[in-house]
Amino acid sequence: MSEKMTKYIFVTGGVLSSLGKGITAASIGTLLKHTGLRVGVLKLDPYINVDPGTMSPLEHGEVFVTKDGAETDLDLGHYERFLDTSLTQNNNFTTGQVYKTVIENERKGKYLGKTIQVVPHIVNEIKERIVRAGEGKDILIVELGGTTGDIEGLPFLETIRQMKHELGKTNVMNVHVTLLPYIKAAGELKTKPTQHSVQELRRIGIAPHMLVLRAEVPVSKEIRRKIAYSCDVDEESVIVAEDAATIYQVPLNFLRQDILTPICKQLELENCKPQMDEWTDLVHKIIMPQDDVKIAFVGKYLDLKESYKSLTEALIHAGAHLDSRVNIKWVDSEKVEEEGAAKFLNDVDGVLVAGGFGERGVEGKIQSIQYAREEKIPFLGICLGMQLSMVEFARNVLGLEDANSVEFDENTSNPLIYLIDEFIDASGSRQVRTTTSPMGGTLRLGEYECETKEGSKLREAYDAGVIYERHRHRYEANPKFREALEAKGMEITGESHGLIEAVEVKDHPWFLGVQFHPEFTSRLQNANPAILSFVKAAMAQKNDA
Repeated sequence: MSEKMTKYIFVTGGVLSSLGKGITAASIGTLLKHTGLRVGVLKLDPYINVDPGTMSPLEHGEVFVTKDGAETDLDLGHYERFLDTSLTQNNNFTTGQVYKTVIENERKGKYLGKTIQVVPHIVNEIKERIVRAGEGKDILIVELGGTTGDIEGLPFLETIRQMKHELGKTNVMNVHVTLLPYIKAAGELKTKPTQHSVQELRRIGIAPHMLVLRAEVPVSKEIRRKIAYSCDVDEESVIVAEDAATIYQVPLNFLRQDILTPICKQLELENCKPQMDEWTDLVHKIIMPQDDVKIAFVGKYLDLKESYKSLTEALIHAGAHLDSRVNIKWVDSEKVEEEGAAKFLNDVDGVLVAGGFGERGVEGKIQSIQYAREEKIPFLGICLGMQLSMVEFARNVLGLEDANSVEFDENTSNPLIYLIDEFIDASGSRQVRTTTSPMGGTLRLGEYECETKEGSKLREAYDAGVIYERHRHRYEANPKFREALEAKGMEITGESHGLIEAVEVKDHPWFLGVQFHPEFTSRLQNANPAILSFVKAAMAQKNDA
């Protein structure tokens, strides 16, 4: 099929948001990839932000960072974790980026004096980006964010409508995800929201080939038939997405309903038999593990767990490979400040201090790190977690009482963490940033190489002298304190072009702080080595207790 044109599966959503369009798209992609096809994915975000980089995690969940440094929607994380692939900035774009490009082109005179309109100019720009994302792929799965009927999504839906005509009906498939609500008082599932959502999609000019029904309870064959008839969709193309024990079970649930048969029929694909043995085995270990371990997750965005989506999923991946359930104990760092670390950490097997921005809860994270270090509990600090582990060590071991990051105290006389004005970005270009630089685009973003120190926990975890991991941070560890730290037992075990990437504490069972975000490269079928090693150390701690 490699010489044929790319085929497209468009995934839209109706009734309301957060139905699981991303998981649906990722699950279909996983099944197709395991048949041997080259599968790509693309997320279209209708909001006007240029990217989600300046949004609060409470507003939009986690910001996922791609290999090439793009700040993207968290659904790209699901795509990478399911498809075991690395995506780029071409796999996600927003309304803001589209309009920005079109306006810049208009200013340059590229439209030859034409009046710039949504149709054709905005639509054509969207189309070009979709086609670009599909280059070199057999199938491109395109997920449209938001809900059908939203005013901001209309240019994207118009693009999808046009592409069906331009590419031909056997090269395009429309999958619509809707809600099938269960009304407790009536004791029944209601199909009307789905019918109205499909009517709205048809009014726009798109007829769905498949419906995926999100439901909290089992859906009878009669209801599926009713929906098929009322929405003019083949009965075999009405798929149920019930709540699952783990999101990684969803592809298997779809496969059990023979979802690939109507997909292969519509797109004229030959092989519809995915090899899912390894996947099935890992899912079994997630649902029915032989062991368990308790990890304290110290953070401050705990009201919205989506803020740490990649990290919580990475812990699940590690657990699956170790046949162990990772029980997360959520610890609010602000409460640690008020009540002390011992109250929250005395019953855990490992302590994880995650990244974050802003001063709130920082002292609680430092207290948690001190407790893990002194009580010899396996510790993993990520990004800010690594930086604070250096601050904690400087304060409590080196005796530098005002040691801090200039992010939190500009006037500290011992800036363990400082703002580096110039650095080389992931593409090799020189970047300049200062305290007055705008928030958007002044972070060190994307994949950087890191040299690991021989004999270190980091080297042992990755079994490699040079590793590649992704970054999202503004401040750096200050090399001026390196000698003093190493003299007292905190080793620098990872470096990237002179920048400190990892620290470890001697005479500790397992203590690692990393400047990068290992969770961004963790997949179900390939757990991240640092996180896997951390969970393994926590399990050893539990079994030795």
